[in-house]
Amino acid sequence: MDLKLAGKRAVVTGGSRGIGKAIARTLAEEGVTVVIAARGKGPLLETASELTAQTGSEVKGLTVDTGSDESVRELIAAAVHALGGVDILVNCAARPGGQSTVPTLSGVTTEEFNDHMNVKVMGYLRCAREVSPVMAKQGWGRIINISGLASRSTGTVVGSMRNVAVSAMTKNLADELGPSGINVTVVHPGLTRTEATASVIARRAAETDQSESEVEQQMAEGNSARTIIDSSDIAYVVAMLASPLSIAINGDGIAAGGGVGTAIYY
Repeated sequence: MDLKLAGKRAVVTGGSRGIGKAIARTLAEEGVTVVIAARGKGPLLETASELTAQTGSEVKGLTVDTGSDESVRELIAAAVHALGGVDILVNCAARPGGQSTVPTLSGVTTEEFNDHMNVKVMGYLRCAREVSPVMAKQGWGRIINISGLASRSTGTVVGSMRNVAVSAMTKNLADELGPSGINVTVVHPGLTRTEATASVIARRAAETDQSESEVEQQMAEGNSARTIIDSSDIAYVVAMLASPLSIAINGDGIAAGGGVGTAIYY
């Protein structure tokens, strides 16, 4: 199927590694010119060069701190200048979840809470706020927020709160921006294999006196597919949502964890 993405222009925050990098690669493979944005200049430029060579599409790296209004304004202005416009925004810049010990209530700090909310929730909102006038003027756009399945389960209070907030933001923005031709959706990955997964498995194996294969198998038991979903699998979902063919999906959340949990959503 032709997703009709060739010639589109995208900004992917958190694009230097992990799920964001996989999304940038997949979009570039579909003929999209991509700006990836992250805080670390060195890894960012290295990833941009790598993806350009791998995909044949142009991938540019621009630094950003999505926790800062000014930095986000500068990013979108620079992206519009570099690309001539922005058709697709993928919000993926956030502190990773699920890789460290979950704090109990007494261990949750104001500083940690504020950081999570400022970078993931307000950071996503900042990017959408700056890019939406550009998309509205064009009469078309796609904003895809990467959240997480902690929005549908307990276990980490801050993780659930930030992801639920992203879901609420998504529907509100979809209702406001839909008449301008802009679809806004949210994707909820579960446990996802990225560059960091091998070290996580090794650490857990050492902590539990198990083999790494045993730890990986236990991790895979958490979904219906009984396998760890890869970051490229998330990227395929995002590419579909970024497509002009995705008009029927707006304001909704897509669970992309391979079938996590036993609850029925309808």
